[in-house]
Amino acid sequence: MPSMPLFLLLLSLMGAQAINDLRTAAAMAAGLCKTRPTDLVFIIDSSRSVRPSEFEQVKVFLAKVIEGLEVGPNATRVGVVNYASRVKNEVSLKTHRSKPALVKAVTKIEPLSTGTMTGLAIQFAQNVAFSELEGARTKSPDISRVAIIVTDGRPQDNVRDVAQRAREAGIEIFAIGVGRVDMNTLKQMASDPLDDHVDYVESYSVIEKLTKKFQEALCVSDLCATGDHDCEQVCISTPGSYKCACKDGFTLKDDGRTCSACSNAATDVVFVIDGSKSVRPENFELVKKWINQIIDKLDVSDAKTHVGLVQYSSSVREEFPLGRYNNKKDLKDAVKKMAYMERGTMTGQALNFMVENSFGRSRPGVAKVGIVFTDGRSQDYIGDAAKKAKDNGYKMYAVGVGNAVENELKEIASEPTADHYFYTADFKTMNQIAKKLQINFCDEEKLCECDSLVKFQKKVESALQALTKKYILFDLRIALLENKIV
Repeated sequence: MPSMPLFLLLLSLMGAQAINDLRTAAAMAAGLCKTRPTDLVFIIDSSRSVRPSEFEQVKVFLAKVIEGLEVGPNATRVGVVNYASRVKNEVSLKTHRSKPALVKAVTKIEPLSTGTMTGLAIQFAQNVAFSELEGARTKSPDISRVAIIVTDGRPQDNVRDVAQRAREAGIEIFAIGVGRVDMNTLKQMASDPLDDHVDYVESYSVIEKLTKKFQEALCVSDLCATGDHDCEQVCISTPGSYKCACKDGFTLKDDGRTCSACSNAATDVVFVIDGSKSVRPENFELVKKWINQIIDKLDVSDAKTHVGLVQYSSSVREEFPLGRYNNKKDLKDAVKKMAYMERGTMTGQALNFMVENSFGRSRPGVAKVGIVFTDGRSQDYIGDAAKKAKDNGYKMYAVGVGNAVENELKEIASEPTADHYFYTADFKTMNQIAKKLQINFCDEEKLCECDSLVKFQKKVESALQALTKKYILFDLRIALLENKIV
């Protein structure tokens, strides 16, 4: 097997979560990450099922999360609501403006040790804890409202409707369950996506392991500086987000991310997807999401982009041909229904099918793009089919995950390979590839005009750079002469 670059090998060994942790840690270390302005309220269950020693562990967890926040009147304000059969506002958002005072107040909270009225606590948080009277700031897109609920039991009142009203009021809810907690209740309370907003720990003794997750959840990076964006040309930072722009001579397209010096051309795009046994069912679902992420970026219509889908393993199966679906909704629904094949990895056979069948029935005179995904070494020869695709003028993208072979991916990809070959160690990070993969063409009738514009722009830029260098050298010579005279 051809050797893999050292950094790719390290990424494959680390996995997605470790990579994300490194990215966040690096951003923090570089000063690119800080807690966004947030009104944060902890809602903590202190019913009789929570033992005193366990309640102490909850307070330690709160204190550690607070330690990682940027606390202050213009940064993060923190409140704490304690509940059992009744609700008590232990710490108001307006009370403590410094981290030490806030942590000290948390350590003094005592358990109420009665029932479990979680719905009542959420309603209290919305109506009282998040009120301007208690220190919450006026609603603004620049200020988040976040509630973190910690509970270990089944509530004795209704939470679904109350939580929905709180979410509709703009409160982002995280739900942490401990021990014998009712998981359905957590899902009823939490904001979407549930994977990011619902957490479970076996006991209070390990709740501290969630500290980092919540510090990161409340951390906002300069996404332009960290490179975690999908702008094609220029990224402009905004609070907690970014917007894209284009260089002079280009215009931002309707997707808000990519730039064009000329109009989109009609394009036929065929996905060739590895459905072998090594992919595994849960990862195959991620692959389907990845395909739909790319479809979202295409101008799908009868006159513009057509999309076809081929899956392969030990054999090749056409899921749907080019032009069957001419809107994004129908296309994405068809992708979601694709059944996983399993078995072998006949990439060469799949490439040949794409050339002879998929593009054999494509529209004459339109640009043709093949996007090949695989997670392992091909069990047949790919060279002839890969060469034929590129000789026919198809723009070929090769995407590899996990044990995909670098040399095979590069053999499939069009030149320059740096723009057409992508690799990630983990299926969970495929969405980053979808952000980077850009499929852009220009209409042939406007190509000459566009090329002239771009070439003229480049010549002007080169001339200006050359003039700048000359003037710098001239200034240096003048300075040297002046020193000699003096």
